[in-house]
Parts: sequence; C-alpha cells; structure tokens
Amino acid sequence: MAKASAVVAPPIDIGIPADQRQAIAAGLGRLLADSYVLYGKTHGFHWNVTGPMFNTLHLMFMDQYTELWNALDVVAERIRALGHPAPFGGAAFAALASIPETQGVPPALEMVKELVMGHEAVARTARGVFELADAANDQPTADLLTQRLQIHEKTAWMLRSLLEG
Repeated sequence: MAKASAVVAPPIDIGIPADQRQAIAAGLGRLLADSYVLYGKTHGFHWNVTGPMFNTLHLMFMDQYTELWNALDVVAERIRALGHPAPFGGAAFAALASIPETQGVPPALEMVKELVMGHEAVARTARGVFELADAANDQPTADLLTQRLQIHEKTAWMLRSLLEG
C-alpha cells in the first residue's frame, strides 16, 4: 500500500512581511482580549441589573453583548488570516486585556459608567493598532479597526448620555 505524503502549505505571502503580520496580530490579540472582557462584563450586567431603569438597561446591554459576541469572531479570524493563532481562554485574555474585571454587582448607573470606560478602552486599543496596520499597508485590518472604533465610540457616547444631566 502506498504511503500518502503530507502536503506542506506554502509560506504566507499576502504582501505583508512576517514581522509586521506578527505585530498586527499581537495588537489584534489585545483588541480581542479587551472585547472579550467587555463582552463578559456587559452580559453579566444584563443578567444582574436592577432598579427603575431595569427594562431599558437590560435590553440595551443585550444588544451590546450580542454585538460584541459577533465581533469576537471577526477579530479572531483576522488574526488567523495574518498567520497567527488567536488567543483564547481566561488566563490569556486576563494577561492581554486593559479592562479590569468587575468585582461584585454594582448599582445600575455604576454599570453604565463601567461600560463607558470599557468601550473607551477598547477604542484606545483599536486605535493603537492603526499605526501598525497603516505601516504595513494592511487595509483589511484598518477597515476592521475603523468599524470597531465607530461602534465603540458610538456606544460609549450613548451610555455616557445616560449619566449626564
């Protein structure tokens, strides 16, 4: 019986040098970690919010965690397209994320405040990867970052509006 020979994949050649792909993937790994921590926080707040704004916040948080959940795949798949493994798991995300976990269950408006800070942190992380993507002429990553920035900045504004006035 003939032995099947293993097919070796050719090296990645998408027009971005390996060192730049590595740096961009690392930045996207931080974005993935921040997004995952924010997803978990938002989902937990959805479960635990109470008070006079319960229905409004419960529904708003559901929309937000659903959007974040869907974004995780997009970011992870871009990391994979750049030729690197996407980080996963609590320990990896804790090491990479700039957003702290929440201890206990804060009051509703404190939840809103924490989510404002979380969305702004994700926006800062995304913005920090732009320079790397631009230097590498990496339009797909730049496009992804632009989309994430629009969502996080708008969400932060909407949440912040609940705390003003």
